[in-house]
This record gives sequence, C-alpha cells and structure tokens, in this order.
Amino acid sequence: MSAEDILALLLYQLVEDASNYLGERTTRAVITVPSYFNYIQCQKIKDIARKAGIEISRIIRHSVAASMGYGLDKKNNETIVVFDLGAGTLDISVLEVGDGVFEVLATSGDTHLGGDDFDKKIVDFLAEDFKKAEGIDLRKDKEALQRLIEAAEKAKIELSSVTQTEINLPFITATPKGAKHLDTTLTRAKFEKLCSDLIDRCLIPVENALRDATEFIKNDINKVVMVGGSSRIPAVLEVVKKVLGKDINLFVNPNELVAIGAAIQGGVFAGEVKDILLLDVIPFSFGVETLGGVMTKIIPRNTCIPTKRSITFSTTTDNQTGIDFEILEGDHENYKDNTILGKLRLDGIPPAPRGVATIEVTFDIDANGILNVTAKDKGTGKKSTCWLKFRLSL
Repeated sequence: MSAEDILALLLYQLVEDASNYLGERTTRAVITVPSYFNYIQCQKIKDIARKAGIEISRIIRHSVAASMGYGLDKKNNETIVVFDLGAGTLDISVLEVGDGVFEVLATSGDTHLGGDDFDKKIVDFLAEDFKKAEGIDLRKDKEALQRLIEAAEKAKIELSSVTQTEINLPFITATPKGAKHLDTTLTRAKFEKLCSDLIDRCLIPVENALRDATEFIKNDINKVVMVGGSSRIPAVLEVVKKVLGKDINLFVNPNELVAIGAAIQGGVFAGEVKDILLLDVIPFSFGVETLGGVMTKIIPRNTCIPTKRSITFSTTTDNQTGIDFEILEGDHENYKDNTILGKLRLDGIPPAPRGVATIEVTFDIDANGILNVTAKDKGTGKKSTCWLKFRLSL
C-alpha cells in the first residue's frame, strides 16, 4: 500500500470514531499540515481526504494551529515563536497573537528533520555496537530492527527527564551457539553527541524565520511555544533558548496543542467560536520561468494570504503568436531547482515585432492556498487560466 492509501484509511477511521462519538455522521474537517509543506504536498493531502470521504473546510499549518491553541484567550498582543519538532518535520513560525487575531509574520522549516531522525541515531549506535561485539548487523533483521526502533524511541523520551537509561533487549537474535541479548546504558551526554548534527540543523529554520520576519527584532519576542514531543529534548530546548534569548514556555501539552488549534478553527466554521481571524502566509515564493532559465518571483514567500499580484512580460521573438509559462514554487534563482507546478499557455497573440505585445500574468491565492494563474494579452484582452487545484489532482 502507498503512504497515501494508509493515510486515507487513518483519516477514514478518525471520521468513523468521531461519528460514533457524536452520534451523527461527520464529513467535514480541518486538517493541519507541516508548516513547510509545499503546494503539491498540500494538494496531495486534499486528494487523500477526498478518498477518505472528508470535505476539508480548511488546511492550516501546524505552527499556526499551535498558536491558536496557545493564544485563544490572550487579550494583549504578543509576538510568539512556535517551535514544532514532531516525528518527521520541524516547523517554525513567528506570529502576532492577541484579541482573536493570529497573524503569521514568517514561517520556515525542515521537512526532513524530526524525532524519527533522533531515534535512528540511537538505532545506528546500538546496531554498530552490537555488530562490533557479535558480528551481526541487527538492521538486516526486520523483527530485530523493529525492536531497536521501539527501544530507541523509549530511550530518547526517558533521556528528556533522566541523565541515563538502560536499554535491555533479551533474545534480540540467535546464532547456532544460542540466543544473543542486547544490554547497554545510554547517557544523555552520549545521546547529545550522537545527535549533535541534528541539533545544529534545528537552528537553521529558526534563523531563517527571524530574518524573514522583518517587522520585529529578537527583543520583541514575548513567548517561545514548544510543540511536538521531540521539542522536549533538553539539548534542543537549550539551543532554542540560546538563539532566541528567551525562556521557553513548557506549560502546554506539546502533543495536543496542534489538535486543539485545529478544533478551534473547526469551531469557527461551525459557528461556535466567534471573533477569530487567521492571517496565514505562504512558505515558498511563487513565480514563472523567464528568459535564461531564471525563476521570476511574482508572490514572494511569507506573503499574507489571500493575495493577488501581477507582473507584465513581453514577447521575445518577432511574430510570436503564443507563449508558455512554467509555474514554479520555490526560492532558487535557477528555475530547475524549484518545484514545477504546471504549465500555462496563451495563444492568439497578434503577430508583431518582439517586445510589442504585453502579457500580464496574475497569481491569485485564496485563504486555503489554492492558486489560480491567469495570462492576459493586454492588447486584445485574450486570456488563458490555469486552476492548479484541478490540474494537480488529475
């Protein structure tokens, strides 16, 4: 089964459980995604939800949902940084919250860094240590590897509250000479040394988000909210505290805050929660390929949505009657290094010397992040439109 099929089954089961609890069928949902998900990944989530029979009222980002869970009752304006280190992704958002308004100033993240990576460091350490002692690589045995993964996660959690933990896995494998056991002690210091590169990677999105949130400086931060189980790793807490220069807010349940925020947004759609305004941003720039294979940005990253922006281009050859636009998402100068979302073609341009015809390209993003791209010949008024929502779901 594909990852998409498995997620669809999980969502379907959640709907079943919710419907049974409520005593009536529910098919609408607010779904949260990692803050650094790109456009295609968000569209995949929408396709998966449709497979599970769910109508999505809105997709919101983890850190935005967490800020809602944290700041619903805040009357005074605060600038908060949400640091969300979950199982598979790291999300950072800088927000202004207060009196029912949640405005995202900047967002950043790493979609390939999470608690699972910390677990893998422990797994590799245990496996290599056992291999040196016994000459057997436990990672090649599926059952042994699964036990290693479970033990690694348990050890990681324990090392957030103690300085050392015992890892004891009897009968982890067997040889003709008999059963083999794994029994070792892992200290917090050793764990932090094993994961030093991952801890350093946590700082990069934080620094990027701070740099992009140009409306304030570090001294303006009022609170740092830690979300996700792995945000409780002491070394992670220490580096975040060091780079932001602020005490960390640990008075919330890191595993529930995102779900609470999503529930609040659901309450808004149901009419049960009033006076809430969410102002989200896009995590990546949108633009088109232009002459020389360059990415020309039309809507830069961390622009508040909904938004609509246009840019005007000219034909590049004499008597050109059509023009193609590669629609891109990303922040690299070379268009090939960005995500290609689709292609938009405008035909019917009257033949003329190059540079005479002017084509206006408009990017329109709604509150759910759905992108509509239009190319218009300003001379004739002829248009071509690409609703990427439908293009990507085909």
